[in-house]
Amino acid sequence: MKEIAQRARIPRSATVGIENRATEMKRKGMNVISLAAGQPDFVTPQHIREYAKKALDDGYTFYPPSPGLPELREAISKKVAEENGIDADPGSEIIVTVGGKQGVFSAILTLVDSGDEVIIAAPSWVTYEPCVRLASGTIVPVPVHEKNGFRLTGEDVLKAVTRKTKLIIINSPNNPTGSVLRKEDLKEMASVACEKDLFVLSDEIYEYLLYDGLKHCSIASLPGMKERTITVNGFSKAYSMTGWRLGYLVGPKEIVQHILAIHEHSVTGPSSFSQKAAAQAMTDPRSKESVKTMVTEFEKRRTVIVDGLNRIRNISCVKPSGAFYAFANISKLGKSSMEIANLVLDKGLVATVPGAAFGHRGEGFLRLSFANSTENIVEALKRMETVVGVL
Repeated sequence: MKEIAQRARIPRSATVGIENRATEMKRKGMNVISLAAGQPDFVTPQHIREYAKKALDDGYTFYPPSPGLPELREAISKKVAEENGIDADPGSEIIVTVGGKQGVFSAILTLVDSGDEVIIAAPSWVTYEPCVRLASGTIVPVPVHEKNGFRLTGEDVLKAVTRKTKLIIINSPNNPTGSVLRKEDLKEMASVACEKDLFVLSDEIYEYLLYDGLKHCSIASLPGMKERTITVNGFSKAYSMTGWRLGYLVGPKEIVQHILAIHEHSVTGPSSFSQKAAAQAMTDPRSKESVKTMVTEFEKRRTVIVDGLNRIRNISCVKPSGAFYAFANISKLGKSSMEIANLVLDKGLVATVPGAAFGHRGEGFLRLSFANSTENIVEALKRMETVVGVL
């Protein structure tokens, strides 16, 4: 039998795999608490679900236009103009995607050729590197450091640029570290991109999940950046719509039309009724109230999990500025992150993600999601302390 293609020899998603394992253990009756999942534990708000039901009743069951329903692209255009400072034509500069992940994948396939180098923070989300590899590009990891809250700096990016550099990927708020890039950080990055003539892919899926009064800034809004930036966002985290598989990307027409060709030949587009519901949700003030309620609860849980982790012997954790992840330093426990993650799952029935899943620079850390109830977080921390406290 002939061999499979080399491009298919990429690792499966570690985060998905761990969550699947935890789910299977629960199915067998084990009382597993999952702090691994990258999704809000809130059900999609009732009014959004009602919009979807009505869309189905109204017959939104056919193929949608491949770029997305016109009313949803109009709503996205209005949103990014008002909130992100990005002027995007809904007819030619916006695509509605099958989750933010498909937007990231299609953008990378469009921008990256064989031999091109792509700069990312290290550690970073598990999917960026496989996407670059599938595009035959090369990842150039730029280490970020706990001492400055894991923030990527323009100075460090500049040092990593070579004549082969094509793209910088930024993710703020960040998965897995919870770091948030300030406007001055983004200005430094923009300066590098303009000076070296680079593209930027800005993953802003956690945009609304900010704490301590921080404000989000989109790099595409900075001078000289709109024509070289693809901004990816979506509904999964903000509106707790992970299972709906609905995202979007915004960028200059010259690039977006090429992304659209890949989009058309791979997924055609997300379901029409979910798009109809999202379009209405974006203009309904109840949606923003739901986001505020969720962020307020996450902020409380953040304090619980960070304080609890810092009370466990040989574990420390800096307070994340955004998203819903605590990136705990476990290097003093004397075992690899995979060993610790397996130990706390097998012995403590707590699912976490080993830092090594996010690249070599993630070793020595665990990612714990606080998108779970305070009660479950407190119990999970007790179980963890029982298991690792004796190491």
